[in-house]
Amino acid sequence: FFFFFFFFKQKTAYEISACLVGSEMCIRDRYQRRVHGIIKTMKEEKKGVDRRPKKDLNKEMTRDFTLNLKKRLYKIQFKKRGKRAINEIRRFAQKQMWTRDVRIDTELNHYVWKNGIRNVPDKVRIRVSKKKNQDEDATEPFFCLVQHVDVEDFSGLRTENAKA
Repeated sequence: FFFFFFFFKQKTAYEISACLVGSEMCIRDRYQRRVHGIIKTMKEEKKGVDRRPKKDLNKEMTRDFTLNLKKRLYKIQFKKRGKRAINEIRRFAQKQMWTRDVRIDTELNHYVWKNGIRNVPDKVRIRVSKKKNQDEDATEPFFCLVQHVDVEDFSGLRTENAKA
């Protein structure tokens, strides 16, 4: 007699859904979600039914953002704040526009450094433009230009597509 033991890995609660908390983690058998009045099982969601369309990353765009530098420079040494602020702006532009080539305008650089290395402004309004790279020997097809947008008050400002 041959005995075959099949070991099936039981799904953990986090494999079923990352939003389960506490006693809900015990519910493993049937995970259903109501989307626009239609109950869908986990299998239907994994198949890609009613997924959002993917972003077109290969197009030029321009957007305005408000960056809170205060929270990005929290607990950063005084003598490193100016350079770190520029690097945080660069990192933010890379993340938003999906390009590694980020060029920072001199006006924005002057705005960040105007009070010295220690006293970086708390917030900054920037315009990030993704443009085609015209250089023949460029490694990236697109580059980002980050410019300063002068505003009196930061209240009520949201991310918006800029008028080109």
